[in-house]
Amino acid sequence: MITVVLADDEALLRKAMAALLPLEGEITVLAEAEDGAQAVEATLRHEPDVLVVDLEMPGVDGLGAVTRIREERPGQVILMLTRHARPGVLRKALKLGVQGFVSKSAEPGHIAEVITTLHRGKRWIDPDVSALAVVDDCPLTDRELDVLRATRDGYSAADIAARLHLAEGTVRNYLSSAMQKTQTRTRHEAARYAREHDWL
Repeated sequence: MITVVLADDEALLRKAMAALLPLEGEITVLAEAEDGAQAVEATLRHEPDVLVVDLEMPGVDGLGAVTRIREERPGQVILMLTRHARPGVLRKALKLGVQGFVSKSAEPGHIAEVITTLHRGKRWIDPDVSALAVVDDCPLTDRELDVLRATRDGYSAADIAARLHLAEGTVRNYLSSAMQKTQTRTRHEAARYAREHDWL
């Protein structure tokens, strides 16, 4: 049996997957999580073969959860679900070691098949996800995106510096550069602009 933790804030979809995945293959759902923090806790507690995690979740999102999990379980197999393969997100997820990327609209049978594929040590990126993700027109660097993401989450420049292990002056330089590239007046406007253009 392949053990799985499911993390998705959409209760109906999560419950449906929890019920249907075991019918599609030798899969056992050990636990469910409705946000990123719960995903981290459940994964570290149950140590599943595969974590199936939604990219978009309140609070700690899918990428944030994966980052925390990687610190404790660097070998954790992860399948990420998404409605929108935003430019840059796929690249960031792959850098974090996410092995699979599947559309949330996929049939349970397909998701079960991908879980089995990942459990065998292979990778999987749905063609429709990769097709959307390769169109990357974002002018911002990864670090500029990191500081805007933290800005969006409400952190101050000092907090961002501490979280990203950077000097506060370096953070301010990244924010200034991001504002210039987005032609905005404040870091919050820059973060909003990046979000509206699906760069975050």
